[in-house]
Amino acid sequence: MKLKMWQVDAFAQRSLEGNPAALVPLESFIATGLMQKIANENNLAETAFFVRTGKGQYDLRWFTPQTEVDLCGHATLASAHLIFTQLDPTLDQVSFATRSGTLSVMRGHDGWNDMSLPADPPTPWANQSFAADLGAAFGVEPPRELYRARYVMAVWDEPQSVARIEGPGKIGALMRAQGMWGLIATARGGGDYDFVSRFFAPDKGVPEDPVTGSAHCCLTPFWARRLGKKELYARQISARGGNLRCTDAGARTILSGPCAIYMEADIFL
Repeated sequence: MKLKMWQVDAFAQRSLEGNPAALVPLESFIATGLMQKIANENNLAETAFFVRTGKGQYDLRWFTPQTEVDLCGHATLASAHLIFTQLDPTLDQVSFATRSGTLSVMRGHDGWNDMSLPADPPTPWANQSFAADLGAAFGVEPPRELYRARYVMAVWDEPQSVARIEGPGKIGALMRAQGMWGLIATARGGGDYDFVSRFFAPDKGVPEDPVTGSAHCCLTPFWARRLGKKELYARQISARGGNLRCTDAGARTILSGPCAIYMEADIFL
């Protein structure tokens, strides 16, 4: 069996920035176990598999190196970019049927495509002991605030605190004890950015994710309310880094960004 695969850097102006996703278009889905093995072999945060079901319509699934996940923003944006530029350039909009419902991506006029995801507004979480343990695990002062949604979100006063985080440390065990697996670290930004963030999910095989679309479904409604604005510019300050334009549209979060194709390859099975 031979499959086509592309690697696309999402939320990136050029290759070697943003968050890389492996993309495998299929005529029909292959066995789940085989898709998981391919994702493990790729060893990227996400490998996406999609099947065309109609004009501009696709079924889409995402896998980390260890498991299938319910939502992945950057691989969705990357999949749309591949379709717009390589697979069906006549399209201006694509819709993906996923575990998180139907996700749509519109072709942007500025090279930044617009992706609609379900909003995930967080609620306050008072847990001082977890905050202290988190600060110790990250090698920085404890966060000032904690929230919960799909992920735990920890808020610091200064972006420098988020930048100084040494890595995932022991947060896997801390998160498991709370029945959670993903953690967002964030602070208000400065200069060109309204807020900054980092994202860690070591229990899913992603010690630190370069740029995380699903995390911004939580970050966008939070910072939109706090800053009193609907459109925000964000920077995920991982080693690779990436920029996002985030729009709070109530029940939906609109994330916009560019993509760059890095590699086209064949998989031999």
